[in-house]
Amino acid sequence: MAQGKQALKQRIRSINATKKITSAMELIANSKLQKQRNLMEKNREYSTVLKKTVGEILANNQGLDNQFLQEKKSEKRLTFLFCSDLGLCGGYNSNMMKLAHQVLNPSDPVILIGTKQIHWLELREFNIINEHISSDNISFLEIKKLVHRAIDMFKKDEVSSLQVVYTEFVNTVSFNPVMETLLPYFAKGEDLEVKRNNVETIFEPSPNEILNSLIPMMLENVVYSLWMQTKTAEQGSRRLAMENATDNANELNDKLVLAYNQARQAAITQEITEIVAGADAL
Repeated sequence: MAQGKQALKQRIRSINATKKITSAMELIANSKLQKQRNLMEKNREYSTVLKKTVGEILANNQGLDNQFLQEKKSEKRLTFLFCSDLGLCGGYNSNMMKLAHQVLNPSDPVILIGTKQIHWLELREFNIINEHISSDNISFLEIKKLVHRAIDMFKKDEVSSLQVVYTEFVNTVSFNPVMETLLPYFAKGEDLEVKRNNVETIFEPSPNEILNSLIPMMLENVVYSLWMQTKTAEQGSRRLAMENATDNANELNDKLVLAYNQARQAAITQEITEIVAGADAL
């Protein structure tokens, strides 16, 4: 019985120590989530304006034969794939890799941002074409270089499309892995219809030349915006995972304290019974 009580006591100490860690990590993740979400919302506005501008040009100039609108002959698709650098973020990484495994061809080129899932992808022989890049420390300029590399491959007909696999931030408790195609660029029909009802804009120089400059600029910011959305989802997923871990630790701690008190009470009762039995024998 003494050994049982000692083991319970050690487990209670261990769980309380773990609870302190998960609780601290939850607070840190929550702070990072708020900061990352503010940055995401600000950047999303700029990205949305660029998309609307491109849509307006396409809506008012039907039948444009731009290089970014053309179908390519290559059968390969280039994919930007985002993952985290660290774990302890629930199903964030596993859900992303599950989607990638379902929709991607391992022989197609992949630009991976994040280091956590490198080993997973290499085991499955995915064709990662870039050097290892941290998702926590990457800058807009680095993403811009990667996007221009992808655009050059598209122009040279080395790939038929440019797409992104990322995690959509729905709200603080909901995150969905999504694949979005960026090239060849097609504006949504309903967006174009709305823009046709606006005042027509005259573009100088020609719409085609503007698109040649504007679409790469838009792609840079869209990929950066999706990366920021993914990082926000990562912090949200980590906060939720640590909150659940803390709640589970509290629940387990309560059960163990109850078991320890029951064992302690049983030991005391047994000692009293032995003393009374000894006294009666005398």
